[in-house]
Amino acid sequence: MTDRAQALREAGRDIISLSVGEPDFSTPAHVVEATKQALDDGLTRYTPVTGMQKLKEAAARHYRRDLGIEADPARILVTVGGKQAIFEALAATVSEGDEVIVPCPWWVSYPQIVRYAGGTVVPLITHAQHKFRFDPGDLEAVITPRTKWLLLNSPGNPTGAVYPREMLLGIADILRRHPQMMVLSDDIYAPLIYSEEQHQTLAALCPDLATRICTISGVSKSHAMTGFRIGVVTGPDWLIEAMGRLQSNSTGNACSIAQAGAIAAFNGPQGFLTEWRQQFRQRRDNVVAAINMIPGLSTPRPDGAFYCFIDATPLMERFGDDQSLCLHLLEHGVAVVAASAFGGKNGFRISFAADVSVLDEALHRIAKALA
Repeated sequence: MTDRAQALREAGRDIISLSVGEPDFSTPAHVVEATKQALDDGLTRYTPVTGMQKLKEAAARHYRRDLGIEADPARILVTVGGKQAIFEALAATVSEGDEVIVPCPWWVSYPQIVRYAGGTVVPLITHAQHKFRFDPGDLEAVITPRTKWLLLNSPGNPTGAVYPREMLLGIADILRRHPQMMVLSDDIYAPLIYSEEQHQTLAALCPDLATRICTISGVSKSHAMTGFRIGVVTGPDWLIEAMGRLQSNSTGNACSIAQAGAIAAFNGPQGFLTEWRQQFRQRRDNVVAAINMIPGLSTPRPDGAFYCFIDATPLMERFGDDQSLCLHLLEHGVAVVAASAFGGKNGFRISFAADVSVLDEALHRIAKALA
């Protein structure tokens, strides 16, 4: 969809893209300056494959301060974005026939990585009326002796779902009954929560399960550093070592100057996030209100991240499927992503990581296109 939107722009069309999942804010100035300084200082050589020690220490500070996890720098791996960490964790552990439970709707790469590793994706269906959360009992119903992983993403892409403490504790009780399972906790959107709830993550709530949990974080979403491609991951010693071996024989180290920027991001001031959250919250409220006023569309109010997952079931008789609906919206100047790309159906995802005036115009175009 992004490629098609770009092609239309190059042909002279006015296209608003709400399809890309990245903040529209500028990277904080202190991060940019630290990256420039790294270039001036000649930090342009190989670093250790698993990441610079200063970045591992900064990441440990981040895990403790922002996620409540006591992470030893020796058990932290620096990756080329959070996606590489997910890939390495699953590639290192999943064999043919192993099952991986993934709450659905899901981020597009989760099932593809599982299948690449030879695993079987087991969808755990969630619903808008439950704020895209699942009951721990529904989880236990799909566990088998071949279950290897449960993937958690809170706040989540594409739904903005946030998992509360009580839900995670219920999941933990089930994990204790099924010792063959591990949990991959993707916390990349942790700083972007808009409710009164504090971010909760399984490794912090249940230290007794820490040897079975892999927690992924980074700076892409929280510090508007998507292009830096820096992720960090912590977990049990054996897993981090195995992931590091894979990385050694694939990409090697993450970009040296990007690592310098990430050190500044983790160690530097975090106060700007208060303003960013306030702006995202206002955008979210505007988008939710406008979408729910358009006949045929509805969406719950997401508690985190910067996406709305929109149901358009009443329009399917008219359009046939969500891909056709999204192409129709694109012809009217707005790029969105079909729900089917995320394992859903009959709807689409929009990112509200755009200026209020841009969002207002996009919503006006959507309403006009469907009138």
